[in-house]
Amino acid sequence: MKVGTDGVLLGAWTPLDRQPKNILDIGAGTGLIALMLAQRSLAETIDAIEIEEAAYEQCVENFEASPWADRLFCYHAGLDEMAEELEDPYELIVSNPPFYKSGSESGDKARDRARQNSALPFGELLFYVDQLLSPNGFFCSIIPCQEEAGFLDLARGFNLYPFKITRVKGNFESEVKRSLLVFSRTNQACEEELLVIEKQRHVYTEAYKELCRDFYLKL
Repeated sequence: MKVGTDGVLLGAWTPLDRQPKNILDIGAGTGLIALMLAQRSLAETIDAIEIEEAAYEQCVENFEASPWADRLFCYHAGLDEMAEELEDPYELIVSNPPFYKSGSESGDKARDRARQNSALPFGELLFYVDQLLSPNGFFCSIIPCQEEAGFLDLARGFNLYPFKITRVKGNFESEVKRSLLVFSRTNQACEEELLVIEKQRHVYTEAYKELCRDFYLKL
């Protein structure tokens, strides 16, 4: 799987003010978000889980080749296995969940499994986040904007409440396409903002460059 804008956004945007000691990346793919969080934080342990074998193998290879290999661990497992073996809950959980609906098949079964919503429904994701997250922990995700209201409703059912939402649009004329969300177990006022990626094709806004400059060779 190629490096995608959604993963870069989530890895760069996820708040780390509380300096979490342990982090979990659910559905890590090839490890992009976990690697970005390793670069940005001093977390002692950054775990990742990936159920698709080829992506898992690439994730392990990427972790081992990185400067943070001693803090990064990838598991070829499902969320149910992770929850059963949990010892210490996570202070931060991130997920760029697969949200491509059935019918968007590419012809590559492994890639489709990683992408399709049927591989990890939002309700299942939130059920396990609730089990794996510490009482004072945070959960961050990126989803299609049209799915935001339903996702927030599902999250409330698990006593997970948003306190920051950043909605993302490709340029000033386009519609909002993505919602970056951060949840805690405390019901509080939610900060909302808008992020525009480009002024025009390949000409990025200052806000996007400020957010992502540490992760691009050229921006």
